[in-house]
Amino acid sequence: MLLSGKVALVTGASRGIGKAIAEVFAAHGASLLLTARSEAIDEVAAGIRSKGGVATIVRGDIAEENTVRECIKGCRAAYARLDILVNNAAAMPQAVIGMIALADARNLFDVNVVSAINLTQFAARMMKPGASIINISSIAREGQIGASVYSATKGALVSFTLAAAKELAPRGIRVNALAPGFIDTDMVAGLTDDQKQKTLSGIRMGRMGTAEEVANSALFLASDLSSYVTGQVLGVDGGMLS
Repeated sequence: MLLSGKVALVTGASRGIGKAIAEVFAAHGASLLLTARSEAIDEVAAGIRSKGGVATIVRGDIAEENTVRECIKGCRAAYARLDILVNNAAAMPQAVIGMIALADARNLFDVNVVSAINLTQFAARMMKPGASIINISSIAREGQIGASVYSATKGALVSFTLAAAKELAPRGIRVNALAPGFIDTDMVAGLTDDQKQKTLSGIRMGRMGTAEEVANSALFLASDLSSYVTGQVLGVDGGMLS
């Protein structure tokens, strides 16, 4: 198994891409600490344990300092190590320019960017050479109509990834990002059929991706298969036009 003996911390793990990453990592032997605000995180952990996996949870808002500290304390207490960090937790409200509330913009940066920076700083202190940090960005980093603030946060996360990769490489810690495209998760469930078809028309592979396909890409970056890969942004978008 690709992650046997490794410990992974996954944020936003109660659904969608975060849940899929947790399940794929567990299937490949990783012990997990999962965090999310939703009570659904309990079900995700229980499902992993029912299949023989190891998972502990911290329920809370990763944008809050106390939750970040509890996650790191939890890794120390349960596993005494941390090998993989996946900064996946994010929000995606949409508003066109002229209708964006300043408070909402600030909150979105706190959730999508500042929380990842903060957790990365804490996690890196207990990581050893060979560790991997994976930030979940988005194709929206190229700019998405009606989601300018969200796009800005995902672009900022890429810039943080590139800078952190340079700083942490001498310590043997790799930092990369995934940039998913149109993925079949709760985030797109509310779209109309017309909206979905319009988006699909711009995807060269002609279909939505699955959360598991993103998780498999995360598995590559988390494992030793990518031992010489850092500071990269891997698109998982089926050839989607940005």
